[in-house]
Parts: sequence; structure tokens; C-alpha cells
Amino acid sequence: MKTPYSTTTTTARFLLLGDSHAGPVGRAARAAGIPFSGGPIGAGREFTAGFFDVAAHDLVFRKPEADTLYRRFLGELGVSGLGRIGVPLVSTFGFSAHFVATTENWQVYRIRGGGFAPGFLTSRLFDDIVRAMVRDALAFYRHARGLGLRVLAVMPPQRVPAQSDPVVFMAAQDSVRRALVPLGVEIVDLRDRVTDETGFQRPELCEADDAIHGNLAFGRLILADLLARGL
Repeated sequence: MKTPYSTTTTTARFLLLGDSHAGPVGRAARAAGIPFSGGPIGAGREFTAGFFDVAAHDLVFRKPEADTLYRRFLGELGVSGLGRIGVPLVSTFGFSAHFVATTENWQVYRIRGGGFAPGFLTSRLFDDIVRAMVRDALAFYRHARGLGLRVLAVMPPQRVPAQSDPVVFMAAQDSVRRALVPLGVEIVDLRDRVTDETGFQRPELCEADDAIHGNLAFGRLILADLLARGL
């Protein structure tokens, strides 16, 4: 991957595990000289369902490339399992809302005129569908919390590609957030700081020539939030 990974010349402040949305966070930490271990280990669609198995004090990623990177990060921390990392875990898993919001996934739920029935996007049914789509991302956080870790989940850049439905994107990310809060996961939610009057990401925080990702400036805002939380 093009995104730089960890920098652990001194004691790491956190372990970063995620999809490509973790990239700007890692780049910001590296540029600021903040020691951490980790980085993106795959694409967002790979971390929704069936992507890991539970192990004693640990987990195993089913995709060999992801597990190899993960083992490298643990090695940098000098530990053999997730439950022994001794630092907070920061992750972006489950928040690739553009993938969940792929327009064709929701055609069956549309009513005449192409929209959704009133209340559908805030309904229990909608929550259940979204949570089923990202069920093992939620299980990942549940497992990490069960290991006694402090866990912080980073919400995505507010960017919606052409193949996704914006209203589903907005609602889906909130469904995931609501599922994580009762688990004791801390949510890094910068939406009120990174969006304009449209509700979408301000251009200066968007990766150039890219429809999905935030840039280094966005990563710096996330890093500042993490540091303000004591990481």
C-alpha cells in the first residue's frame, strides 16, 4: 500500500487498525512525530463480515495479507496478542458507509417515486439491515472491548461516491455509531468540524482526485482529537 505505516522509535501511544480511512490518521501521526503502531490493512469492504476468528487474548484475520501486517504491528509493540497491547486501539472498521450505501443494495426498499417510506432511515428495520451488513466489524469491537482494551472508532470522511446513496450513507454511519456506543467504544465524530452547509466534507479536507478519502489535513484533525482524549 502507498500509505505509510507505523513509527515506533519510542513507546507507541496507540495501535491503529483499519481500512484505507486509517491512512490519513497514520500519516498525520507520522508527520507530527507521534509514535504509534499500525495502519490500514485492507479495503473497507473486506472488514464487514467474516473477516476474523477469535483466538485466546487475540484474533486472527482470515485474509493472509491482513494478518501478516497485523502480526508485524504486534511485533512492533513487543506482544503476541491484541489483549496484551497495553495501549488504546484506534480503528476505522465498519465505517466504510459508502460501501453499505451502494445504491443498488437499497432498491427493494424504495417506494413509488424512488424515495424511502417516511421513517424508514430511522427505523429498527434499517438499523438491523445495516448492522447485519457490518456484523463482524461490530463483533471486532465487541471482542476488543471484551479483552479490556480502550477502543476508539473513527467515523468516515463525509464523502459519498456516485455509486452510493447520500441519504443512506448518512443514516448508515449513525446506525453503526449507535451500535458501538453501548459497547463502551469511544466515537471520534468530527462531522460538525469538517462539513460545510451541504453536510458534506469541506474541499480542503478531501484527498485530491479521489471520491472517498480525507486528506492529511483531515487526518491531523482526527489526530488532534485523539491527543485531546489523552492518547
